[in-house]
Amino acid sequence: MFSLLPFLLPRLSIRQVLLTPDGITIQADVKSASAPCPDCGRRSRRRHSHYHRTLADLPLQDRVARLQVLVRRFRCDTPGCRRRIFAERLPDIAVVRARRTTRLANSQRQIGLSLGGEPGARLAVRLAMPISGDTLLRLIRTAPLASHPPPRVIGIDDWAWRRGHRYGSIICDLERRRIVDLLPDRTVETVRSWLAGRTGITVIARDRAGTYAQAATTACPHAMQVADRWHLMENASAALLDAVQRSMRQIRDALGTTSFDPALLTSAERRQHEGFLRRAAADRAIHHLAGSGVPIKEIVRRTGYSRKVVRAVVRGGRTDVFRVRASMLDAFVPRLNAEWDGGCRNGAELWRRLRATGFTGALRVVSEWATRRRRAESAPGMLPRKPPPARTLARLLSHQRDRLSMADARLVAVVEDAVPRAAGRGVIGQALPGHASHEDGGARELAHGRQRKFACGVCRGHRCRPRRGHSCDHRTMVERSNRRADQQGEAAETTDVWPRGPRSSASPAHRRMTA
Repeated sequence: MFSLLPFLLPRLSIRQVLLTPDGITIQADVKSASAPCPDCGRRSRRRHSHYHRTLADLPLQDRVARLQVLVRRFRCDTPGCRRRIFAERLPDIAVVRARRTTRLANSQRQIGLSLGGEPGARLAVRLAMPISGDTLLRLIRTAPLASHPPPRVIGIDDWAWRRGHRYGSIICDLERRRIVDLLPDRTVETVRSWLAGRTGITVIARDRAGTYAQAATTACPHAMQVADRWHLMENASAALLDAVQRSMRQIRDALGTTSFDPALLTSAERRQHEGFLRRAAADRAIHHLAGSGVPIKEIVRRTGYSRKVVRAVVRGGRTDVFRVRASMLDAFVPRLNAEWDGGCRNGAELWRRLRATGFTGALRVVSEWATRRRRAESAPGMLPRKPPPARTLARLLSHQRDRLSMADARLVAVVEDAVPRAAGRGVIGQALPGHASHEDGGARELAHGRQRKFACGVCRGHRCRPRRGHSCDHRTMVERSNRRADQQGEAAETTDVWPRGPRSSASPAHRRMTA
């Protein structure tokens, strides 16, 4: 019978293949009659003894495979050689003292580089290559570092070792689209020490944070610093979304989604509407006190609300509008409308037909829908409608008008008439991708309301861009405003990129990201 095992293991002679309940065991011998001494290199034929060496190997037919090799011990006859007895080596199969073949170790190492420790271990078990998460991390540490030419155009930004607790810096080669290094923190000293020994860097792309600007200016004064487009677009999108969220009350009024007949509400929606009315009355009282010059602390004392709530109401951050909550019936409304238009007006019959399509709700839910639909036909247009989300409106406002559908274009036109400020910010958001090639007058248009801080940062960054033949003063770049106090740079005493010694450069996370 033809077998592929001799081709897969050319240096071994297969003696027997055993099928066991827990896998496959391949028993083999080494073909060569002699072996070289690992110290002097002289080959010897004088056998001393032998032992069986068991190695984990790549799976066969989804079964765990083990390779059991008869390893011989030889005597070294070289005068003066310190090693009198040695065991033959298996250089093409496994390294010294290893318990797995080289090809299995390479496969498991690639799984670890892709998934990490525990996730990689779970996948390896499914692939019949069982290994623990800790062993996978040890294999990752032994992975050789690939050699790459020094980068010329780099990008530097924050990244989380552990989100919300510990942050570092990630450096990427923007020409080759690969990660160059991971720094343990975001301090000026750490970034400066990394940049100091790399004189070939000509362009540094970064965000508008002052830490990276200071480090790049002192360590690479010859390099051109570029404001990263992603950060500008992300900040502009956040500013536009903030403007739309603060204008949602006016937008909902303009779209007519707040006009309805309270008599058509269900009992649960009626209780929800009563709570909305109480919150609206409280908001009016807070606005009245704030308009009279009463400070926030005194408003908190008089109304009994928390400082956070009062501040949100005064600054326009609480735009509470009554809207119908999501229901488990929403996914089946098209089917209900079709049955209703087909002549079925009985709630129980509608419920039975809906259950045949996978609906698991109670009869009361469908009956209430049928009652509301029956009442709405006598007073059309007086049921509360679901308004479009603020994120959807911000996306439509940032699109080019000629690329919108007819319905979306009408919606945007209504919003532009109702809230011209939000519409104006949307126009600015459309122009931001080309901001680097234009004057900063457009960015100045944003400098009102809640977007003043973002606009000032963009203007400072634009003034910071050096003209041809001139140096750049990056001290005008400002710190990003949304960075929390607990995410600031770490201790200033850190003077080395890896202060804990060479082992940190071979950490599993570093190997995975830079492999």
